[in-house]
Amino acid sequence: MRIVPALLILPLLALAGCSRSNDVYEELPNSSLAGAPRADVTESRMDAPVARPVTIGEDGARMDACGGLGQVTRAGASGLPLRAAPFDDAKPLALLAEGQRAWICTRSIDQKWLGVVVVPAPVDGGDVSDCGAASPVERKQPYAGPCASGWVASAYIRSIAG
Repeated sequence: MRIVPALLILPLLALAGCSRSNDVYEELPNSSLAGAPRADVTESRMDAPVARPVTIGEDGARMDACGGLGQVTRAGASGLPLRAAPFDDAKPLALLAEGQRAWICTRSIDQKWLGVVVVPAPVDGGDVSDCGAASPVERKQPYAGPCASGWVASAYIRSIAG
């Protein structure tokens, strides 16, 4: 008969370990707005003035800051939007033309977006700048180089090196 009291105690122990998960949820920052208190974060991405910098150095300190080079394809006459964050409603920063090249530095978790550093057109037939993307960096960090950077839909970039 001692088994019955033990079976009654187990559910009570399980309930004792539970807490209100809403308390923990309210204390966590929204990952797209790191550091912002939860109460100040809008619920819709369209309402939030969000920008997510492109991260370089994801392959480690012995590899190039950006692991590949891509080329814009199927952009059409209007061009491919370079956006401030990896989603359709993010602020457009520039339009990339068909054939334009960009260093591929990072990807969104769902692989639908690429964080890129745009390769500028050569001036007077000179060499193309690597924008600091073709040299190693010590650690993973936001891109702060001289060239334009942002996010493009991965379906419109064809990998040509890396």
